[in-house]
Amino acid sequence: MARIDLRSDTVTKPSPAMRRAMAEAEVGDDVFGDDPTVNALEERAAELLGKEAGLFVASGTMGNLVAQMAHLARGQETIAGREHHIVIDEAAGHAVIVGTSIRALDDRSDGTMDPAAIDAAFRDPADPHEPISGLITIENTHAHSMGQPLTAEYTREVATIARAHGVPLDVDGGRFWNAVVALGVRPTDLSDPADTVTFCLSKGLACPVGSVVVGGREVIWRARRARKMVGGGMRQAGILAAAGLVALSDGPDGMIDRLAEDHAHARRLAEALAGMDGIVAAGGTAQAGDGPLDPARVRTNFVLFRVERDRAAFLAALRARGVEMVEYPHGQVRAATHYGVTATDIETTIAATRAALAETSRRPVASAPVGPPT
Repeated sequence: MARIDLRSDTVTKPSPAMRRAMAEAEVGDDVFGDDPTVNALEERAAELLGKEAGLFVASGTMGNLVAQMAHLARGQETIAGREHHIVIDEAAGHAVIVGTSIRALDDRSDGTMDPAAIDAAFRDPADPHEPISGLITIENTHAHSMGQPLTAEYTREVATIARAHGVPLDVDGGRFWNAVVALGVRPTDLSDPADTVTFCLSKGLACPVGSVVVGGREVIWRARRARKMVGGGMRQAGILAAAGLVALSDGPDGMIDRLAEDHAHARRLAEALAGMDGIVAAGGTAQAGDGPLDPARVRTNFVLFRVERDRAAFLAALRARGVEMVEYPHGQVRAATHYGVTATDIETTIAATRAALAETSRRPVASAPVGPPT
């Protein structure tokens, strides 16, 4: 039985075009700035997002770390959402490595923070008891709200608050391109208000490794120094960067436009789940409530839902039928669609889910909490 893996969009395999490009990549020593393929990827990313420079890093977490290190002095504070990736999914790197704190605000059901709360969260720099507010970060798409895309209007509103307080805005755009496609906007509509943007190549864009941070030349130079400090000099990294160039290319081998397929597959899955006995609620963030699964909330490639009975038993029954999903915060299950998952796979998943629900509805409830995946 072929396995259908919906645990995350990080489980993708590189496309044939990526594998060819990786095998044929021209390489050099990237720490010396001599790898032409890495240089080309960084330039392409910066061009697409309207920034002066880019930096290829090993992961989204590394991208978020070096962006924070480029913007912040030790002892400063970032304003971010309580359920943002940098707050709960990066092993407290902001504290351990960057040496900063986070003022965590509530995430709303649409993935945003209340702009008035952001404005009110700034510390008094004249008070020696308080840390100095140094950065605002937003997450786009916002994972814990079921992958909601944050609009250009909201991004500009937050940027205006940041400018009024004299601090930069950073976008943790792990799934930035999903937001671009879901909203039908230009990438620069979402990137222009921000000082830095990090986006992952290894999620929806289906590359095997890597993320890119983009911004002004000066801040990217500081991020490059930070990358070296955290061990991110990857030498002949053009072999990896070549896949990113394919993903960001125009034409049939590019991975950006095809994200619409993932979104359509997720919506189809949600529509089927919403009509099943045993699917009782889906809220996303803690503030999203406990109403029934609303397929209209599935705007990108995430489907979050709760089951009536034993979540662990349901996932085991689903796995026995060749379908993988994963436990998610607030008692939920997550299914993430991605490259390699077909419309046929979604129909198979629907049938397997219905059967797994029927099987586990006859079992006693016994579940244990787990930590959130990224």
